[in-house]
Amino acid sequence: SSSEKKRPKMAANMALVWLATGLAMVALAQAASHGKAPDMSKYNMTFQNTGDPVIYGIMDYYASIEAMDAVAAAAAQNSSDMDTAWLVLCGALVFFMQAGFAMLEAGIVQPKNATNILFKNLIDASLAAICFWLLGYGFAYGTDVGGFIGSDNFAISKITNESGGWQNWFFQWAFTGAAATIVAGSVCERAKIEAYFCYSIVLTVFIYPIVVHWGWGSGFLSAWGAFPDSDGNARPIFSKTEKSNGMIDFAGSGIVHMVGGFSGLMGAIVVGPRTGRFVDGKCIELYAGNKILQSLGVFILWFGWYGFNCGSTLMISGGAAAVAGKAAVTTTLSAASGGIGATFLAKILLGQYDISMGLNGVLAGLVSITANCSVVDPWHAVIIGLIGSAILIGGHFLLIYLKIDDPCDATVVHGFCGYWGLIATGIFCIDSNVQYAAYPNVNEACKSGEQFGVQIVGGLAIIAWTVTTAGLTFVAVNMSIGMRVTSEEEDVGLDISEHGAEHADVPVKPHQMPMNLPTPTNIANADPLNPHAAMEMGQPTAQVVQMQMGYS
Repeated sequence: SSSEKKRPKMAANMALVWLATGLAMVALAQAASHGKAPDMSKYNMTFQNTGDPVIYGIMDYYASIEAMDAVAAAAAQNSSDMDTAWLVLCGALVFFMQAGFAMLEAGIVQPKNATNILFKNLIDASLAAICFWLLGYGFAYGTDVGGFIGSDNFAISKITNESGGWQNWFFQWAFTGAAATIVAGSVCERAKIEAYFCYSIVLTVFIYPIVVHWGWGSGFLSAWGAFPDSDGNARPIFSKTEKSNGMIDFAGSGIVHMVGGFSGLMGAIVVGPRTGRFVDGKCIELYAGNKILQSLGVFILWFGWYGFNCGSTLMISGGAAAVAGKAAVTTTLSAASGGIGATFLAKILLGQYDISMGLNGVLAGLVSITANCSVVDPWHAVIIGLIGSAILIGGHFLLIYLKIDDPCDATVVHGFCGYWGLIATGIFCIDSNVQYAAYPNVNEACKSGEQFGVQIVGGLAIIAWTVTTAGLTFVAVNMSIGMRVTSEEEDVGLDISEHGAEHADVPVKPHQMPMNLPTPTNIANADPLNPHAAMEMGQPTAQVVQMQMGYS
């Protein structure tokens, strides 16, 4: 019959189907073991010859696997793009902190030195870019030599269009500029510009990058591949095994702020106090400050600090966004408690609410939380900020007692509070939080107390390195070109002596006076050709200008 004639053909087709299916399954298994979809093109003709709809279903299934692989590749690329954008954005926030430093310091120095301090902020950022690109980044993140220094990738020669990594240099440069700018506040109002150039270059090329290598590269303090052995295995202190974390400094209380703060201390000691600061054993306030500029500067710094701390996740994908969110919370709480603590401590000790001390308290809280923002709980952050404010007040009076003139208290805010931030990490860190923050080793270093010891040692190493290298640098500069301007230049102000700038307190020349404006009656008889006439009649020149411009 016809059905009997079809049976051999059907049997042959079925055999062909199952043979092809078996071969396809083998191909699928082999490809899966290599993490990719199989190439089914060689089986397509076999499947198509069968005409079986089940086989076409199998082919569709394989096609869907290939589509899923394509989607996964696109998702991975999107994640990489988001991580890059995150780092560029946070780096820009950190760079914006330069504006905060500029406004804060301009609000602290006497008006006759405002242009000079702004100029130094400009030079810090610019020199840091060139120096860190040329040598600093290689010393910081190049191939490790003895757990001490990097040895390649100078002028970021290993970063190419193919390898990527441009954003990493950009982010780290912003940190470098912040470390250098801290010093400007310690030596302001009496340091030569040329001397400052020399120091800024040494710091951004050598002093700071070495500490970065220790803590964030593959140096002996690093939690990220410390001092690798010949097989590339990390050896973090103390145990040199996965039982230790290395020093935890998430965003740079020690690596950035201690380097800047203790460098500033050495600069202030070598250059000496400002003329008139200490007279007959008493500390004289030379200028009460511009509270508006100080406030603006601190709020800009607080804003930029979210790039500093949250951005130190170095990525936003893979769960890092949650860590960044936690860092934002702890950063906010520590800054707030630092500001409150300093405000009320100043009220108790000085008898008044001192906004300058409160603003510095905010900065003290921010510096204190920078090392540990990802490894402590929110209530820890409040305590850390409060203790930071107490260190600020104590350090402020300690420097006065030692007759060390640091106009911006940069030594205390960044140096002393930076070390407190490292110590606080060892006191308040929780092992589960350390792992949540993506530190590579799973252990109980916090619980056992080992982490506290590591933080102490790491901080002492940073102090020893910074005090020695910065001290030698400042001494060498002082012995060669000199650190300090002359007493006459200091008296007239660095804006005039170094920059040729004039200020409102300098008598206004006749051709600079506003024209065709109403003249107040109390200066109606003043000689219009004599710019000193109003002063002789008891009206300060700046007030005269304001009155003529209609601001009286």
